Amino acid sequence: MSKRVDASGLGRAKKGKVYRTGKEKSHHLEGKSWAELKEKFSDKWWRLNNLYYIVDEDGQRVLFKPNIAQTCLYDNIWYQNLILKARQMGFTTFIDIYFLDEILFNSDVEAAIIAHNKEDAGKIFRRKILYPYNNLPDWLKEARPTISKSKSELELSNSSIISVGVSMRSGTAQLLHISEFGKICAKFPEKAREIVTGALEAIHTEKGNSLLFIESTAEGKSGYFYEYSQEAQNHAALGHELTALDFRFHFFPWFQDPRNVIAQSVPISKTMADYFEETEAKLGITFSNQQKWWYVKKFNRLGEDMKREHPASPEEAFEQAIKGAYFKNQFVKIRRDRRICRVPFMSGAQVDTWWDLGMNDVMAIWFTQTVGREVHLVDYYENCGEQFEFYAKVLADLQQEHGFVYGTHNAPHDIGVRELGGTGADRWESALRVGIRFNRIPRVKHKIDSINAARRFLSICWFDENRCDQGMTRLENYRKQWNEHANTYTDKPLHDDNSNGADAFQTLAMGHNFHVSMGATVQVLKQNSAGWT
Repeated sequence: MSKRVDASGLGRAKKGKVYRTGKEKSHHLEGKSWAELKEKFSDKWWRLNNLYYIVDEDGQRVLFKPNIAQTCLYDNIWYQNLILKARQMGFTTFIDIYFLDEILFNSDVEAAIIAHNKEDAGKIFRRKILYPYNNLPDWLKEARPTISKSKSELELSNSSIISVGVSMRSGTAQLLHISEFGKICAKFPEKAREIVTGALEAIHTEKGNSLLFIESTAEGKSGYFYEYSQEAQNHAALGHELTALDFRFHFFPWFQDPRNVIAQSVPISKTMADYFEETEAKLGITFSNQQKWWYVKKFNRLGEDMKREHPASPEEAFEQAIKGAYFKNQFVKIRRDRRICRVPFMSGAQVDTWWDLGMNDVMAIWFTQTVGREVHLVDYYENCGEQFEFYAKVLADLQQEHGFVYGTHNAPHDIGVRELGGTGADRWESALRVGIRFNRIPRVKHKIDSINAARRFLSICWFDENRCDQGMTRLENYRKQWNEHANTYTDKPLHDDNSNGADAFQTLAMGHNFHVSMGATVQVLKQNSAGWT
């Protein structure tokens, strides 16, 4: 699309004439003529480097010049683009300037930008669209005047239009930018679903003349943004030839930004030194001292949010717990203690199961072995829409595969109340008929009590890094509801894909023999596990 330029009307009646304004800060091209610039206007890259003024992070009016990350994106643009970003890379600015350029130089183009909230939508329109347009050369604005202008929409005389909002409920766009989609997925899952089923269905990249950009920082291992990122990375890793309906994954790590250095030496703790050594070995790179000093100073300010705001790899970005997550601090300590590893099955130790029973919803099961004063989480399983006969077979298959000797099966309080599959029998009876005899874990009066029990219980847990990966994702992304009007988190859990796995873990925390009374602290007597890898 960027190769097609409809410049009709730009040079008419202006050719050969020099236009100046009385403004204090005029455009640097005001003294040029159309004849001098006509050939250059056919080059989009020249236009992006010479036409648009923006306000930089210091509040200064500057000519937009794509930085190294923005240039990399431009050189690798695909029909559908998924951008996992770090802070201060300027991808939002670049994409929106790209869109403004498209509507200026092409007729009948509709561009739409979706922000994650109304405040950001207003800022994007004012700073990324309206300001660059208002600061164009006067002769260019006269050739491309606005037909209509509002607080969220700009329509030009060539019948091209650009709008910014929090949704795109109708119509078809040739250019679509979804900003901070990870945040939308985390805080507003219903809005994310509306975008996927509405806005994404309204842009037709398969026709070859449309572009889609989705960009965001990481917000945990759940939601559409995480799923799309995983899919796009898998395509790249396997070397698949992309279709116009596939995402191309774009990622720019913190250490590739030449600005991320400081000259002054700062102390590097053992924790930071270990991080640099592990990251260098994993990625096959070498950090300069100036980069390390910059990272340490940033980390001192951002703490555990550093990997999300300035990731070195996509895996690092997504491993960070999202804001509002109930078990964020606990998993920071679990990782620090290296309690996510290969956890072998202990022969002679019974395997207990801990369930959350979904009604045609997700059925989640944790498998544990109790070894001394440690609880080893050796497996996790979830599925949906199945009857107890199905789960009885799952138990039997795992028993045969791994030699499980089952101890107790434990379910939440509602096993004796709600029905499964509309059979007329309660769940207790349905499970018993297929040989699953449940213990029922009493209901707590307040949900936060079982959440706090799970927080304390995590201090004695070891997780198998492979078999429990999905379950840990559920725990790390279990979070509070977001109140958009109050702009804060509520005291209630968000019910989403992560709820059942987290509730099953709360069944474990409330029902295990090591169950901790409210307000008590688990005394952990750790055994030597140095041999685990």
